[in-house]
Amino acid sequence: MRKIKYKKGRKIQPTQVEYTGIYKDKETELQLFVYNDESLIEFQKISTDEFFKSKVDTKSNWLNIHGLNNVELIKSLTENLKLNPLIVSDIVNISRGTSLDELDNTLFFSVKSILPNEDKESISIEQISFLLQEDLVVSFQEKRGDFFTHIRERLRTNTGIVRKKKVDFLLYLLLDAIIENFYITIEAKENKIEELLALSKVSDDPFIMQDIEKAREIFHLLKRSVIPLRDALYTIKTIKDDDELNFIEPSNFVYFGRLHQKTLELIEQIEYDMNALDSASNFFYTAQSHRMNEVMKILTVISSVFMPLTFIAGIYGMNFDNLPELHWKYSYFFVLGIMFLIVLSMIYYFKKKKWF
Repeated sequence: MRKIKYKKGRKIQPTQVEYTGIYKDKETELQLFVYNDESLIEFQKISTDEFFKSKVDTKSNWLNIHGLNNVELIKSLTENLKLNPLIVSDIVNISRGTSLDELDNTLFFSVKSILPNEDKESISIEQISFLLQEDLVVSFQEKRGDFFTHIRERLRTNTGIVRKKKVDFLLYLLLDAIIENFYITIEAKENKIEELLALSKVSDDPFIMQDIEKAREIFHLLKRSVIPLRDALYTIKTIKDDDELNFIEPSNFVYFGRLHQKTLELIEQIEYDMNALDSASNFFYTAQSHRMNEVMKILTVISSVFMPLTFIAGIYGMNFDNLPELHWKYSYFFVLGIMFLIVLSMIYYFKKKKWF
């Protein structure tokens, strides 16, 4: 499995707009939902000009953008929305971490979405950004995915309260979908942890430690992604007292509080799984040490048994003439008998002492 890490983007100036991700072949597409409790209008693959003509200020608007390769299009869109250039740079510079910013009349949210790949071994990381204004949510995805499919269906079928609420509730649903991806990733990796725990108890294959370290690296990455998301969601709790950003309804702050609680649960679960990996690693090393001790014990017993035999053989192998036993016709059998008794006595003694 390849090493999992954030892709380190090339350093650029804060005000420079440049996409630093790997999905440079993805076409930039705009999808717009204009809705309220009574109606829904959906626009597919529209231009920026069509977006501003179709956007209705008296309704809720959700503009979803797939692909960040067309920087000029994104720049034109954000300029028309009168966004701060710093936000524009953060949207397309995916090397930045999770962040929450309040600039002018906009709440900017940038998060990492992590999901396991089809092979269940490696993971994919995608940066997703959100802009929240009075009647508009804009989501930016590096590539087309199905993270928000269920939200689109809820809008189309008018399921639940999403069309009854303002766009701040839609932002909650979008962030909730991102957090669910962390749960999916952790669940997939926990199956691997259970396998490693079982193998560490029965196998002495050194490659087990490599798998444990790879799994630990992934969980470190998950933790580094969830912690700033937790802090950002906690910050949202303070926005209720902000007179300038009053387009989050007071009744909806409880939903963002739920998201904050979910991130706390995620961190707790990640730490639990990391401790399980540490336990697997410690158990493997302990088992290896125990096996080595057993081998050394057997070798020590064998060496101890042969030491007196070697001593006796050394004495009668000196080839001196004045060794009376050498001229006794039963001396050979007598010495063999003594050696045999010594071996039996030592083995009996070792067994009695429970040395092996």
